Formats: sequence, structure tokens, C-alpha cells
Amino acid sequence: MWFYEAQRSGQLPKNNRVSWRHDSCEDDGSDNNVTLSGGYYDAGDYLKFTVPLSHSLTLLAWGGIEWFDAYERTNQTSYLRNTLRWGTDWLIAAHPEPKVLFVQVGDGEIDNDYWGPDTDVAYPRPSYMINSTAPGTDVAALTSAALSSASYLFRHKFNDANYANELLHHAKDLFNFAETATPWQTYSNTSVPEAADYYSTNRYHNQLLYGCLWMFKATGNSSYLEKSDYYFDLFQDELYPTIMDWSDQTGAALILGASLNDTTSKFKNASLNYFDSLLDTSSNDSVCTYTYGGLFWCDGNSNSNSVLPPLNTALLMALFQESYPEVLTNYTEFIRDQLGYLLGDNKMLTPYICGIHKNSPHNPHHAGASGGTDIGKINSSPKVEAHILYGAVVGGPDKDDNFYDIREDYVQTEVALDYNAPFQSLIAYQIHIGAGDPPYVNITEDRPYITRDGPEHFAGWKIAVIVVVTVVGLSIIGLAIWYWRRRNRRSTENESSTFSEKITEAEMVAK
Repeated sequence: MWFYEAQRSGQLPKNNRVSWRHDSCEDDGSDNNVTLSGGYYDAGDYLKFTVPLSHSLTLLAWGGIEWFDAYERTNQTSYLRNTLRWGTDWLIAAHPEPKVLFVQVGDGEIDNDYWGPDTDVAYPRPSYMINSTAPGTDVAALTSAALSSASYLFRHKFNDANYANELLHHAKDLFNFAETATPWQTYSNTSVPEAADYYSTNRYHNQLLYGCLWMFKATGNSSYLEKSDYYFDLFQDELYPTIMDWSDQTGAALILGASLNDTTSKFKNASLNYFDSLLDTSSNDSVCTYTYGGLFWCDGNSNSNSVLPPLNTALLMALFQESYPEVLTNYTEFIRDQLGYLLGDNKMLTPYICGIHKNSPHNPHHAGASGGTDIGKINSSPKVEAHILYGAVVGGPDKDDNFYDIREDYVQTEVALDYNAPFQSLIAYQIHIGAGDPPYVNITEDRPYITRDGPEHFAGWKIAVIVVVTVVGLSIIGLAIWYWRRRNRRSTENESSTFSEKITEAEMVAK
């Protein structure tokens, strides 16, 4: 959880473990007369977004609820508590009125032109909200889920009823906001178009179901369970299998519903269908497949960050097993294999987590950790990353299992709140079940050196092109040889025939 401390904004506590982080952006929200200092920067930059934050906090809280013993055994409960509270305190501040929620701080175009430490962050930093006249069903429901899941954890695991009540108060207001503000719509479509290029969602149905289920778990009020049953039926056509990420919690909602609603089997059956659809790599409709090295790869999702589909899918499997242990074998193998790959059992001999091994990524795309100040020389200034971003999960390898560790290559080396959330909870699960050492413990070789121009990059489509060109070339050569031989044979036959005729004629003359 060290990585989350490296993402903190605002006035930092004295016990913050990241020495190169400073108090920053303490006047966030001043343009709207609210205090939005604090919270977390979402990735390697200095923007704040409510959607990925709420998604990440929910997964962290859920993992803490299910596998709290892992945090106790490793003396990490205080870090879990502080990590969650730093985020939920900001969500509370971002919800100053029952039907107002701030969803973004910072302008993406301005922020993306700045590369440097948190002491000189680019300004202005405008703040953006949803309200009753410009609603966002998806983000209001998802933020409610984050606060209600945290409320459950603080009440039942941290024994902090006062804070749990405060969280639940905001969760109730936000869920009511999500339900009653009309029209039901995604926030980035019309209300906050500034978020569209960064954290745009395309559906609100799964978030509304997800928020409703978490409200039931946090309150025990059966009206939320009945309503979730209604939403499941109402949105059934929209709850089709998709890879879970910050924009879509369909899988998470189904798994949570299966664990909470024992009056019907429809959530369980939908969860099983969800996993079956994702794991079916043989049909023409398959969404996902595996790389040659064994990484779970889903086109359309993996292209922008290949670690997330396996991490998120594995986490949902682990959570589902808690309620339905009979599926243990099949899903346990998937979890083991995918975590193994991400922790070093791959052709690059690389655990895709910073600071845990000599082969870990050395160049995460992170302005603060890099130590650089020249956006035009991200890779070379400085050549060696100034600070190790301990525990950060990077975007991961490409479809050919290659990883180049290039700082400006944000697809492979970006870090983000939502990358670490499923990983953190999966590690708690691994400790809970008593899993063995991760693969990187036994890796002594250096990471293979590759470049994008090297021979190892002749893979995939390049190999296919070479094969096709070679086959066509050989075919042309073969055809040419055949034609030459045929023509030569005909010429020889003609010459032989003419020679025979001449002999015959000579013989007749002699007679």
C-alpha cells in the first residue's frame, strides 16, 4: 500500500512514508468554494477523478472484508485503514450537498503538458461537479458503493461505528441521488464532458445495481435487496459479460449479488455464465484468449493495460469462491497461473510490480517518481528514474509478451489507482489461503534485453507477412522453373524430331 501514499494529494501526514512527496494542491476546489484538497492523484499525473477512485476503494474494502485475517497476520491493518480513509475522506468532501458530487479536479490538457514534481503542479485546476440538473447516475451510484463498502469494513472490522455512520449517511444520499435525478445517464456524456477523454463510461445500469447491493450489505435493509432483484430484471439485457474495470462493474455486481441473495439462483447462474463467457477462448464470439506465454488477453481491454483483465477477473473469481467453494479447482488454477505470470513467470522474467526484484520495471510513467522536469525528454532526463515507486503495478507487456520498460510508453509503464486495487486484494487472498512464494523469488537471471527494433519484435503480424511473402516468392520461383523446363523439353523434342527427319532423308538419298 506504499504506492497509495505516493499518490496522496493535499497536506500530507507526518507518517507519510514517501520522502519525495510534498504538500500539494491544497487549494483544490476553491473555484467552487469547496475544499477538495487531499485524496489521490489518479495515475502518473496530478489529476483527480471520482470514478476510478470509487472503483478502487470498493475493491480494496471488499478485499479487506473478505480477507481481513491476511492484513492482521502481516500487521498491515493500520495501513489498510489509512489508505481507505484518505480516499473516503475526500469523497465525503466531494459530496457537500445531498445532490452535488464533484467528479474531477484539474484540466487534462493543462496537466498533461506538465512533467515534474508535485511542488510546481500546473494551474489552473478547475473542479467539475454533477448535480440535480446535470446528473451522473453512474458516478453517483459507484461513489455510494465505495462509501457503503467502506462503512461495512469500518463498522465490522475496525470497530469504528462513528466513522461508519458518517460514511453510510453520504452513501445513502448518493444512492438516492443516483436513483431520483433524471434522466438516468452517464456523467461524461453531457454533465462533465471534460472527463470524456480520460474516464468516460458508456453505461449506468451495472453501477446502479452494484450500489444497491452494497447498500443492502452495509445496512441490512431488505428493501435494498428487493430493489436489487428488480434492477437485475430491469437491466438484464445490459448485464452482458464484459471485463471489469473502472468503467464497468457488471461482473462485480453479479458476484456480489450471488453472495448476498440466497432467495434466488439468478445471480449465481449469471455469475457462472459471466466466467464461462470470458474463459471460452474457442468460439468465434470469444472476447478473450491467451498470449503464447499464457497471459489472459482480451482485445479492446488488454491493448491499453494488459495486467488489468487477468487481475480483475482473478479477483472476481477469488471473491466468488468465498460463497461457492465448489468451483474451487477451475478458478484456482486461473488465479494461480495469472498471478504467477504477473509475478515473474513470463519470458521477460519480470514481475510487473515496481521495486520488488531487480527485474521489476525501472521506468514507470510517473512524473513525481521520474525526477524529471522536461516533458520533451521524459526518457532521458534523467536517464535513471530518481525514485523507486515501490509496489506500483504497471500497464504490462504486449500481446507478444514483450516488455520494453520505456518511461514515455504509458501503455506499458503507466501506473494508476485502479491497477493496484485488484492486485492488493489478490495478495490478501493469497496470504489468506497460504499460497507459496511468488515466482520472482527464484529468478536470478537478468531480464532479457530487447528493443522495439530488435529481431525479437518480428512476431505476430510481421511473422505472418514474412511467411506469406516467402510462400508467394517460392511459388513464383517454382512456377518459373517449371515453365523453363517445359519450354526446354519442348525445344529438345523439336530438335530431336528435326534431327531424325534429316537422318531419314539422308538415308533415302543414299539409297
